[in-house]
Amino acid sequence: MMDTNLPKDDLTGTIKFIPPLYKQRYQFIKDLVIKYKPKKVADLGCADCTLLWMLKFCKCIEVLAGLDIRENVMKEKMHRLSPLPADYLQPSERSLTVTLHHGSVAHKDPCMLGFDLVTCIELIEHLGAAELEKFPEVVFGFMAPAMVVISTPNSEFNPLLPGVTLFRHSDHKFEWDRAQFQSWAIDASTRYDYTVEFTGLGTPPPGSEDVGFCTQIGVFVRKYPKNGEAVNSEKHTEHAYKTVFKAVYPSLKEEKYLQNAVVSEVIFGADIIKSRLLGDFKSECKEHSDDLETKLKFQPFKYYMRYSKNLSLAETEKPAADSMEPFIDGNTVYIPLAKIFSIPKVNQLCGTFEKLSKLIAGKVALSNDGSAVIVTIEYENEEQEN
Repeated sequence: MMDTNLPKDDLTGTIKFIPPLYKQRYQFIKDLVIKYKPKKVADLGCADCTLLWMLKFCKCIEVLAGLDIRENVMKEKMHRLSPLPADYLQPSERSLTVTLHHGSVAHKDPCMLGFDLVTCIELIEHLGAAELEKFPEVVFGFMAPAMVVISTPNSEFNPLLPGVTLFRHSDHKFEWDRAQFQSWAIDASTRYDYTVEFTGLGTPPPGSEDVGFCTQIGVFVRKYPKNGEAVNSEKHTEHAYKTVFKAVYPSLKEEKYLQNAVVSEVIFGADIIKSRLLGDFKSECKEHSDDLETKLKFQPFKYYMRYSKNLSLAETEKPAADSMEPFIDGNTVYIPLAKIFSIPKVNQLCGTFEKLSKLIAGKVALSNDGSAVIVTIEYENEEQEN
Protein backbone atom coordinates (compact mmCIF):
# COMPACT_ATOMS: atom_id res chain seq x y z
CA MET A 1 0.00 0.00 0.00
CA MET A 2 0.99 3.63 -0.37
CA ASP A 3 1.24 6.12 2.46
CA THR A 4 -1.73 8.42 1.77
CA ASN A 5 -1.09 10.42 4.94
CA LEU A 6 1.84 12.26 3.36
CA PRO A 7 1.38 16.00 2.71
CA LYS A 8 0.00 16.77 -0.73
CA ASP A 9 3.27 18.27 -1.95
CA ASP A 10 5.15 15.16 -0.87
CA LEU A 11 2.80 12.89 -2.77
CA THR A 12 3.64 14.70 -6.03
CA GLY A 13 7.38 14.28 -5.50
CA THR A 14 7.71 11.14 -3.39
CA ILE A 15 6.26 7.65 -3.64
CA LYS A 16 6.44 5.88 -0.29
CA PHE A 17 5.38 2.27 0.06
CA ILE A 18 4.38 0.81 3.41
CA PRO A 19 5.93 -1.66 4.12
CA PRO A 20 8.94 -0.80 1.95
CA LEU A 21 8.78 -2.49 -1.43
CA TYR A 22 11.74 -4.79 -0.78
CA LYS A 23 9.98 -6.13 2.33
CA GLN A 24 6.82 -6.69 0.34
CA ARG A 25 8.80 -8.75 -2.19
CA TYR A 26 10.28 -10.91 0.55
CA GLN A 27 6.86 -11.33 2.16
CA PHE A 28 5.41 -12.37 -1.20
CA ILE A 29 7.93 -15.23 -1.35
CA LYS A 30 7.34 -16.18 2.26
CA ASP A 31 3.58 -16.34 1.64
CA LEU A 32 4.18 -18.67 -1.32
CA VAL A 33 6.36 -20.89 0.86
CA ILE A 34 3.67 -21.02 3.55
CA LYS A 35 1.07 -21.92 0.92
CA TYR A 36 2.97 -24.53 -1.11
CA LYS A 37 5.43 -25.79 1.54
CA PRO A 38 8.49 -26.46 -0.65
CA LYS A 39 11.27 -28.45 1.03
CA LYS A 40 14.13 -27.14 -1.11
CA VAL A 41 14.41 -23.45 -1.97
CA ALA A 42 17.14 -21.58 -3.86
CA ASP A 43 17.49 -17.81 -4.10
CA LEU A 44 19.42 -16.64 -7.15
CA GLY A 45 21.00 -13.24 -6.65
CA CYS A 46 20.70 -13.64 -2.89
CA ALA A 47 22.87 -10.56 -2.15
CA ASP A 48 22.97 -9.99 1.63
CA CYS A 49 20.98 -13.19 2.33
CA THR A 50 18.01 -11.39 3.92
CA LEU A 51 15.43 -13.53 2.12
CA LEU A 52 17.27 -16.72 3.04
CA TRP A 53 17.39 -15.57 6.67
CA MET A 54 13.61 -15.07 6.63
CA LEU A 55 12.97 -18.43 5.01
CA LYS A 56 15.11 -20.42 7.43
CA PHE A 57 12.31 -20.03 9.99
CA CYS A 58 9.77 -21.74 7.71
CA LYS A 59 9.40 -25.22 9.16
CA CYS A 60 8.69 -26.90 5.82
CA ILE A 61 12.08 -26.02 4.34
CA GLU A 62 14.91 -28.52 4.72
CA VAL A 63 17.38 -27.14 2.16
CA LEU A 64 18.19 -23.48 1.47
CA ALA A 65 20.69 -22.34 -1.13
CA GLY A 66 21.84 -18.92 -2.22
CA LEU A 67 23.77 -17.90 -5.30
CA ASP A 68 25.34 -14.53 -6.10
CA ILE A 69 28.12 -13.19 -8.30
CA ARG A 70 29.26 -10.83 -5.52
CA GLU A 71 31.02 -12.97 -2.95
CA ASN A 72 31.87 -10.05 -0.66
CA VAL A 73 28.22 -9.01 -0.39
CA MET A 74 27.15 -12.50 0.68
CA LYS A 75 29.93 -12.74 3.25
CA GLU A 76 28.97 -9.49 4.98
CA LYS A 77 25.90 -10.97 6.65
CA MET A 78 26.06 -14.70 6.01
CA HIS A 79 26.73 -15.26 9.74
CA ARG A 80 22.99 -14.71 10.25
CA LEU A 81 22.41 -18.07 8.59
CA SER A 82 24.43 -19.98 11.20
CA PRO A 83 22.70 -21.97 13.97
CA LEU A 84 22.24 -20.17 17.28
CA PRO A 85 22.97 -21.70 20.71
CA ALA A 86 19.22 -22.22 21.15
CA ASP A 87 19.19 -24.42 18.05
CA TYR A 88 21.56 -26.82 19.83
CA LEU A 89 19.69 -26.66 23.15
CA GLN A 90 16.36 -27.41 21.46
CA PRO A 91 17.01 -29.10 18.10
CA SER A 92 14.21 -28.95 15.58
CA GLU A 93 12.37 -32.02 14.37
CA ARG A 94 13.25 -31.08 10.79
CA SER A 95 16.67 -31.09 9.18
CA LEU A 96 17.98 -27.86 7.68
CA THR A 97 21.06 -27.23 5.55
CA VAL A 98 21.92 -23.73 4.32
CA THR A 99 24.53 -23.27 1.59
CA LEU A 100 25.84 -20.20 -0.21
CA HIS A 101 27.50 -20.38 -3.62
CA HIS A 102 29.57 -17.84 -5.52
CA GLY A 103 28.88 -17.94 -9.24
CA SER A 104 26.85 -16.74 -12.19
CA VAL A 105 23.27 -17.67 -13.07
CA ALA A 106 24.53 -18.10 -16.64
CA HIS A 107 26.43 -21.24 -15.60
CA LYS A 108 25.07 -24.69 -14.81
CA ASP A 109 26.04 -26.48 -11.62
CA PRO A 110 24.54 -29.77 -10.38
CA CYS A 111 24.31 -28.37 -6.83
CA MET A 112 21.24 -26.46 -8.03
CA LEU A 113 19.29 -29.53 -9.13
CA GLY A 114 16.26 -30.90 -7.34
CA PHE A 115 14.80 -27.69 -5.92
CA ASP A 116 11.09 -27.15 -5.44
CA LEU A 117 11.23 -23.35 -5.61
CA VAL A 118 13.75 -20.99 -7.19
CA THR A 119 13.43 -17.24 -6.57
CA CYS A 120 14.96 -14.47 -8.66
CA ILE A 121 14.10 -11.22 -6.89
CA GLU A 122 15.17 -8.12 -8.84
CA LEU A 123 17.88 -10.16 -10.58
CA ILE A 124 17.37 -10.34 -14.32
CA GLU A 125 17.74 -6.56 -14.87
CA HIS A 126 21.35 -6.90 -13.64
CA LEU A 127 22.21 -9.43 -16.38
CA GLY A 128 24.07 -8.53 -19.53
CA ALA A 129 22.70 -9.63 -22.90
CA ALA A 130 24.80 -12.81 -23.02
CA GLU A 131 23.83 -13.83 -19.47
CA LEU A 132 20.16 -13.05 -20.04
CA GLU A 133 20.18 -15.24 -23.15
CA LYS A 134 21.50 -18.21 -21.15
CA PHE A 135 19.29 -17.59 -18.10
CA PRO A 136 16.11 -19.44 -19.27
CA GLU A 137 18.04 -22.57 -20.24
CA VAL A 138 19.91 -22.62 -16.90
CA VAL A 139 16.88 -21.98 -14.68
CA PHE A 140 13.96 -23.57 -16.56
CA GLY A 141 15.82 -26.14 -18.63
CA PHE A 142 18.62 -27.32 -16.34
CA MET A 143 17.51 -26.54 -12.78
CA ALA A 144 13.86 -27.22 -13.72
CA PRO A 145 12.33 -26.54 -10.28
CA ALA A 146 8.63 -27.05 -9.66
CA MET A 147 8.16 -23.28 -9.29
CA VAL A 148 10.13 -20.17 -10.28
CA VAL A 149 9.38 -16.63 -9.12
CA ILE A 150 10.92 -13.71 -11.01
CA SER A 151 10.45 -10.07 -10.07
CA THR A 152 11.78 -7.08 -11.99
CA PRO A 153 11.10 -3.33 -12.15
CA ASN A 154 8.20 -2.13 -14.27
CA SER A 155 9.64 0.72 -16.36
CA GLU A 156 6.15 2.21 -16.88
CA PHE A 157 6.19 3.20 -13.21
CA ASN A 158 9.51 5.08 -13.47
CA PRO A 159 8.08 8.52 -14.37
CA LEU A 160 6.39 8.50 -10.95
CA LEU A 161 9.72 8.01 -9.16
CA PRO A 162 11.64 11.23 -8.48
CA GLY A 163 15.20 11.31 -9.73
CA VAL A 164 14.81 8.34 -12.08
CA THR A 165 15.79 9.31 -15.59
CA LEU A 166 16.69 6.04 -17.29
CA PHE A 167 17.00 3.13 -14.84
CA ARG A 168 16.38 2.83 -11.10
CA HIS A 169 19.87 1.56 -10.34
CA SER A 170 23.21 2.25 -11.98
CA ASP A 171 23.91 -1.49 -12.39
CA HIS A 172 20.67 -2.20 -14.26
CA LYS A 173 21.33 -3.25 -17.83
CA PHE A 174 17.68 -2.81 -18.85
CA GLU A 175 14.22 -2.29 -17.40
CA TRP A 176 11.18 -3.71 -19.14
CA ASP A 177 7.63 -2.50 -19.39
CA ARG A 178 4.85 -4.99 -18.75
CA ALA A 179 4.51 -6.05 -22.39
CA GLN A 180 8.24 -6.75 -22.72
CA PHE A 181 8.45 -8.77 -19.51
CA GLN A 182 5.34 -10.76 -20.27
CA SER A 183 6.50 -11.52 -23.80
CA TRP A 184 9.86 -12.79 -22.51
CA ALA A 185 8.22 -14.79 -19.71
CA ILE A 186 5.62 -16.42 -21.95
CA ASP A 187 8.30 -17.38 -24.46
CA ALA A 188 10.42 -19.02 -21.73
CA SER A 189 7.45 -20.79 -20.16
CA THR A 190 6.28 -22.15 -23.51
CA ARG A 191 9.75 -23.38 -24.44
CA TYR A 192 10.31 -25.23 -21.15
CA ASP A 193 6.78 -26.48 -20.37
CA TYR A 194 5.82 -24.04 -17.62
CA THR A 195 2.72 -22.01 -17.00
CA VAL A 196 3.12 -18.39 -15.91
CA GLU A 197 0.88 -15.95 -14.07
CA PHE A 198 1.60 -12.26 -13.64
CA THR A 199 1.09 -10.06 -10.64
CA GLY A 200 2.98 -7.28 -8.91
CA LEU A 201 3.66 -5.16 -5.86
CA GLY A 202 3.62 -1.43 -5.27
CA THR A 203 0.26 0.04 -6.22
CA PRO A 204 0.46 3.35 -8.12
CA PRO A 205 -1.12 6.49 -6.65
CA PRO A 206 -4.71 7.40 -7.51
CA GLY A 207 -5.01 8.63 -11.06
CA SER A 208 -1.99 6.66 -12.28
CA GLU A 209 -3.42 3.16 -12.17
CA ASP A 210 -2.71 2.62 -15.89
CA VAL A 211 1.06 2.29 -15.27
CA GLY A 212 0.64 -0.93 -13.29
CA PHE A 213 2.62 -2.14 -10.29
CA CYS A 214 6.02 -0.72 -9.40
CA THR A 215 7.43 -4.28 -9.29
CA GLN A 216 6.16 -6.82 -11.79
CA ILE A 217 6.23 -10.51 -10.91
CA GLY A 218 5.98 -13.70 -12.89
CA VAL A 219 5.12 -16.96 -11.09
CA PHE A 220 6.12 -19.96 -13.20
CA VAL A 221 4.87 -23.47 -12.45
CA ARG A 222 6.23 -26.55 -14.20
CA LYS A 223 3.51 -28.40 -16.12
CA TYR A 224 4.86 -31.92 -15.79
CA PRO A 225 6.94 -33.87 -13.22
CA LYS A 226 10.66 -33.86 -13.96
CA ASN A 227 11.97 -36.77 -16.01
CA GLY A 228 15.44 -38.22 -15.84
CA GLU A 229 17.08 -35.36 -17.75
CA ALA A 230 18.10 -33.46 -14.60
CA VAL A 231 19.71 -36.55 -13.13
CA ASN A 232 21.57 -37.21 -16.35
CA SER A 233 22.71 -33.60 -16.54
CA GLU A 234 24.37 -33.96 -13.17
CA LYS A 235 26.63 -36.67 -14.54
CA HIS A 236 27.83 -34.51 -17.41
CA THR A 237 28.12 -31.11 -15.74
CA GLU A 238 31.14 -29.92 -13.85
CA HIS A 239 30.82 -27.77 -10.76
CA ALA A 240 30.90 -24.12 -11.76
CA TYR A 241 30.16 -22.54 -8.37
CA LYS A 242 32.36 -22.09 -5.33
CA THR A 243 30.77 -22.90 -1.97
CA VAL A 244 31.49 -20.04 0.44
CA PHE A 245 29.26 -21.05 3.34
CA LYS A 246 27.51 -24.15 4.65
CA ALA A 247 25.56 -24.66 7.87
CA VAL A 248 23.94 -27.90 8.97
CA TYR A 249 21.44 -27.30 11.75
CA PRO A 250 21.09 -29.74 14.64
CA SER A 251 18.09 -31.95 14.08
CA LEU A 252 16.22 -34.63 15.98
CA LYS A 253 16.59 -36.72 12.84
CA GLU A 254 20.22 -37.21 13.92
CA GLU A 255 20.43 -39.83 16.67
CA LYS A 256 22.92 -37.92 18.84
CA TYR A 257 20.57 -34.94 19.12
CA LEU A 258 17.53 -37.17 19.50
CA GLN A 259 19.25 -39.11 22.29
CA ASN A 260 20.15 -35.91 24.14
CA ALA A 261 16.57 -34.68 23.86
CA VAL A 262 15.08 -37.99 25.04
CA VAL A 263 17.48 -38.33 27.97
CA SER A 264 16.71 -34.76 29.01
CA GLU A 265 12.94 -35.37 28.86
CA VAL A 266 13.25 -38.67 30.74
CA ILE A 267 15.30 -37.11 33.55
CA PHE A 268 12.95 -34.12 33.73
CA GLY A 269 9.84 -36.31 33.75
CA ALA A 270 11.31 -38.71 36.32
CA ASP A 271 12.17 -35.81 38.59
CA ILE A 272 8.59 -34.50 38.44
CA ILE A 273 7.19 -37.95 39.27
CA LYS A 274 9.66 -38.30 42.15
CA SER A 275 8.69 -34.90 43.55
CA ARG A 276 4.99 -35.77 43.44
CA LEU A 277 5.58 -39.08 45.12
CA LEU A 278 7.66 -37.53 47.88
CA GLY A 279 5.12 -34.78 48.42
CA ASP A 280 2.32 -37.31 48.90
CA PHE A 281 4.58 -39.59 50.88
CA LYS A 282 5.43 -36.89 53.43
CA SER A 283 1.76 -35.99 53.78
CA GLU A 284 0.83 -39.62 54.47
CA CYS A 285 3.69 -40.00 56.93
CA LYS A 286 2.26 -37.18 59.01
CA GLU A 287 -1.16 -38.84 59.04
CA HIS A 288 0.25 -42.30 59.83
CA SER A 289 3.30 -41.40 61.87
CA ASP A 290 2.65 -44.33 64.25
CA ASP A 291 2.15 -46.87 61.48
CA LEU A 292 4.88 -46.64 58.83
CA GLU A 293 4.12 -50.21 57.75
CA THR A 294 0.82 -49.09 56.18
CA LYS A 295 0.66 -49.53 52.46
CA LEU A 296 0.14 -46.14 50.88
CA LYS A 297 -2.02 -45.51 47.87
CA PHE A 298 -2.35 -41.87 46.91
CA GLN A 299 -4.80 -39.67 45.05
CA PRO A 300 -4.91 -37.99 42.66
CA PHE A 301 -1.73 -39.62 41.33
CA LYS A 302 -2.62 -43.20 42.23
CA TYR A 303 1.04 -44.11 42.81
CA TYR A 304 2.04 -47.23 44.74
CA MET A 305 4.90 -46.61 47.18
CA ARG A 306 6.74 -48.81 49.63
CA TYR A 307 8.64 -47.35 52.50
CA SER A 308 11.15 -49.97 53.61
CA LYS A 309 13.24 -48.28 56.25
CA ASN A 310 11.51 -50.66 58.63
CA LEU A 311 10.40 -53.29 56.14
CA SER A 312 12.25 -55.62 53.79
CA LEU A 313 11.14 -56.12 50.21
CA ALA A 314 9.90 -59.58 51.14
CA GLU A 315 7.54 -58.07 53.71
CA THR A 316 5.96 -55.60 51.30
CA GLU A 317 3.52 -56.10 48.50
CA LYS A 318 5.23 -55.79 45.13
CA PRO A 319 3.33 -54.24 42.20
CA ALA A 320 2.72 -56.46 39.20
CA ALA A 321 5.65 -56.80 36.84
CA ASP A 322 3.84 -54.90 34.09
CA SER A 323 2.55 -52.16 36.39
CA MET A 324 3.02 -48.55 35.29
CA GLU A 325 2.86 -47.31 38.88
CA PRO A 326 6.02 -45.79 40.37
CA PHE A 327 6.99 -46.76 43.91
CA ILE A 328 9.52 -45.95 46.61
CA ASP A 329 11.82 -48.57 48.04
CA GLY A 330 14.04 -47.19 50.79
CA ASN A 331 15.78 -44.15 49.40
CA THR A 332 15.12 -45.03 45.74
CA VAL A 333 12.21 -44.17 43.48
CA TYR A 334 11.42 -46.76 40.81
CA ILE A 335 9.57 -45.45 37.75
CA PRO A 336 8.63 -48.17 35.23
CA LEU A 337 9.72 -47.44 31.67
CA ALA A 338 6.10 -47.91 30.62
CA LYS A 339 5.26 -44.90 32.78
CA ILE A 340 8.13 -42.91 31.27
CA PHE A 341 7.00 -43.87 27.75
CA SER A 342 3.53 -42.53 28.53
CA ILE A 343 4.93 -39.01 28.97
CA PRO A 344 3.64 -37.25 25.81
CA LYS A 345 6.93 -35.63 24.82
CA VAL A 346 8.92 -38.84 25.36
CA ASN A 347 6.35 -40.81 23.37
CA GLN A 348 6.48 -38.27 20.55
CA LEU A 349 10.28 -38.30 20.37
CA CYS A 350 10.74 -42.09 20.55
CA GLY A 351 7.73 -43.49 18.77
CA THR A 352 8.30 -46.98 20.12
CA PHE A 353 9.08 -48.46 23.53
CA GLU A 354 12.09 -50.25 22.05
CA LYS A 355 13.49 -46.95 20.76
CA LEU A 356 13.16 -45.44 24.24
CA SER A 357 15.03 -48.36 25.80
CA LYS A 358 17.81 -48.08 23.25
CA LEU A 359 18.26 -44.31 23.56
CA ILE A 360 18.49 -44.15 27.35
CA ALA A 361 20.66 -47.26 27.80
CA GLY A 362 23.84 -46.20 29.56
CA LYS A 363 22.60 -42.61 29.85
CA VAL A 364 19.97 -42.95 32.59
CA ALA A 365 20.15 -44.99 35.80
CA LEU A 366 17.99 -48.12 35.42
CA SER A 367 16.96 -50.99 37.67
CA ASN A 368 18.90 -54.26 37.41
CA ASP A 369 16.43 -55.72 34.95
CA GLY A 370 16.24 -52.46 32.97
CA SER A 371 12.48 -52.15 33.43
CA ALA A 372 12.48 -48.96 35.48
CA VAL A 373 14.25 -45.64 35.81
CA ILE A 374 15.65 -45.24 39.31
CA VAL A 375 16.11 -41.95 41.13
CA THR A 376 17.86 -41.67 44.49
CA ILE A 377 16.19 -39.69 47.27
CA GLU A 378 18.35 -37.49 49.46
CA TYR A 379 16.81 -36.93 52.90
CA GLU A 380 18.72 -33.77 53.63
CA ASN A 381 16.06 -32.18 55.80
CA GLU A 382 15.54 -35.30 57.83
CA GLU A 383 19.27 -35.70 58.52
CA GLN A 384 19.53 -32.08 59.64
CA GLU A 385 16.54 -32.48 62.00
CA ASN A 386 18.01 -35.66 63.51
